[in-house]
Amino acid sequence: MPARPTLGNWIGLIALGLIWGASFLGIAIALEGFAPVWVAAGRILIGALTLTAIAVAMGVRIPFSPAILVFAAGMGVFSNALPFFLLGWSQQHVTSGFAGITMAAIPLFVIGFAHFLVQGEALTRPKALGFVIGLIGVGVLIGPEVLAASGSEYEAMARLGCLAASLSYAVGAILTRRCPEVHPVGFGVLALWVASAIILPAALISEGVPQMPEARPLLALLYLGLLPTGFATYLLVGIIRSAGPSFLSQVNYHVPVWSVLLGVLVLNEDLPGRFILALAIIIGGLMLARRSPLRRAEPA
Repeated sequence: MPARPTLGNWIGLIALGLIWGASFLGIAIALEGFAPVWVAAGRILIGALTLTAIAVAMGVRIPFSPAILVFAAGMGVFSNALPFFLLGWSQQHVTSGFAGITMAAIPLFVIGFAHFLVQGEALTRPKALGFVIGLIGVGVLIGPEVLAASGSEYEAMARLGCLAASLSYAVGAILTRRCPEVHPVGFGVLALWVASAIILPAALISEGVPQMPEARPLLALLYLGLLPTGFATYLLVGIIRSAGPSFLSQVNYHVPVWSVLLGVLVLNEDLPGRFILALAIIIGGLMLARRSPLRRAEPA
């Protein structure tokens, strides 16, 4: 049963939002030199190597029981291989704003699944209202231009691809929570290597061996593998195992916030006037969703 989130859980949640907030930019740059399937394969392989190094440094043993392997395979597919490919392909045909806002739909998928599949995660009125308010805040942050057409003939399919990636992430979070007791790092290592075993052959068969790209897309791919994939897997598994998938899913309200901040600080983009209002709405929704412990809440 999920425990009340700790200060460490909140710090990890904010860190994930910051790391993932820069991932859309990383994907866009990596696509300058790699096919979408190689962006997914490259970041997963680099992530697997990164998390394996962390596990070795910590002296963590990798679990290999059949039950753990099944859940690790589920996480590897639904939290890594499938959504990474879907987002990489989709970002060729949709605006980054649309891709970002679809990630904010993940909490809505998660609370629906968790209500039926995770003990102690029953849907409550405050939680449901808080998540809806948070989603409204994300919509205010992104603004109406998110629906602007990109002009690609594959745009409609790509928008469905973004939504499918959100659904895939939600399924992966539920599978991770339902896994038997296991060390988070060891579980994450196993999941990433399973994902590598799936996506690498697919990349080789469909695209062949990639040519060496320029430094810019290569550095972007390294970032995607080291932080949003490798180190982030360590954080997300630990948070899910400790505080539950619904708590972790709130990171998807933080990601657009960090995306805007990074754009202002790193790329000198203009700060939208709606940013402060959106941030207040998002924080208010999160506070409402976590207002009372899950165990005391009455089902809606």
